[in-house]
Amino acid sequence: MPNVNFFGRGSVAVTGERCSILGAKKALIVTDDFLKNMPDGPVAKVVASLEEQGIDYAYFTEVEPNPKDTNVAAGLTMFEAESCDLILTVGGGSAHDCGKGIGIAATHDGDIYENYAGIETLTNPLPPIVSVNTTAGTASEVTRHCVLTNTKKKIKFVVVSWRNTPLVSINDPELMVGKPPALTAATGMDALTHAVESYVSLGANAVTDAHAIQAIKLISDNLRQAVAYGHNLEARENMANASLLAGMAFNNAGLGYVHAMAHQLGGLYDIPHGVANAVLLPHVENFNMISNPAKFADIARFMGENIDGLSVRDAADKAVQAIRTLSEDVKIPASMRELGVKEEDIELMAELAMQDGNAFSNPIQGTKEDIITIFKNAY
Repeated sequence: MPNVNFFGRGSVAVTGERCSILGAKKALIVTDDFLKNMPDGPVAKVVASLEEQGIDYAYFTEVEPNPKDTNVAAGLTMFEAESCDLILTVGGGSAHDCGKGIGIAATHDGDIYENYAGIETLTNPLPPIVSVNTTAGTASEVTRHCVLTNTKKKIKFVVVSWRNTPLVSINDPELMVGKPPALTAATGMDALTHAVESYVSLGANAVTDAHAIQAIKLISDNLRQAVAYGHNLEARENMANASLLAGMAFNNAGLGYVHAMAHQLGGLYDIPHGVANAVLLPHVENFNMISNPAKFADIARFMGENIDGLSVRDAADKAVQAIRTLSEDVKIPASMRELGVKEEDIELMAELAMQDGNAFSNPIQGTKEDIITIFKNAY
């Protein structure tokens, strides 16, 4: 976890003070044009807080929904040209991951994919990173994961290192109010995927289970309301809580095949990460169910399903159905076909998914043929 975490309405106001404590003279604000140009939006609030502390800043707004190595390269150029000494990410997972990538590039030589994809490959401290979060889903503001796309190979890859973890995270639910329903749904299902995958992961433990359980409950109780009415501040706050908890869980327990497979959809087709997760989640967990039926029965109960009188196996089935129902209710596409995926790419995506770092904590260590079957079921 980051050293310091702020949560709650109005907490964005501490941004400048925290950057000052870290000794910042000039911050690179990593965000996108939409947030930068929003009147009285998240970036405007961050800038006001920086100016109160006399901290200079520059903007880098070339953040794409699935951040790419080309975005990182452009961000590094800006970081160096502006003589920045702190990276301040404002947005969702794309901004945070891009900022982490810029930090890696600023302190490590060579191609990030070729030299640093994997777990604990970084050797140098990154510039200080402060992450102001605006979506309830990725939890990248509190994790050690940096997910980027290699544009030449069209592969999504992950650099997992404690050095990536921002020093400060800020989750202000007021910054999330009014986000579009489709974005709210996608990021919310991403958070649910984090919670479910970490709960059944090979790396799960009592501490991560506590976080995952509460996240599943909060998402089941609040995502529909947040999608239905984007100004429901209570639902937004509960979803922000859930996203943070799910991030705490998967940052320590690991994930599984949903993320390993979703990364291929993002890399090859640029499909939004949360949507890819949501489409794959019921199919992967149907495959995983026999690994621990009791835990899947728990998930059904956490999601509000009545499992009284059912066998553990039948109760476990209810978990998969509850996931499907929630996904349908928030209008997530039902299949990969609807997302424009080509069936002939499935074998390649399965091969790459088997090599993804998230695959190794899946509760069933399947074969390439198993992954192909899951992709086809989701197709």
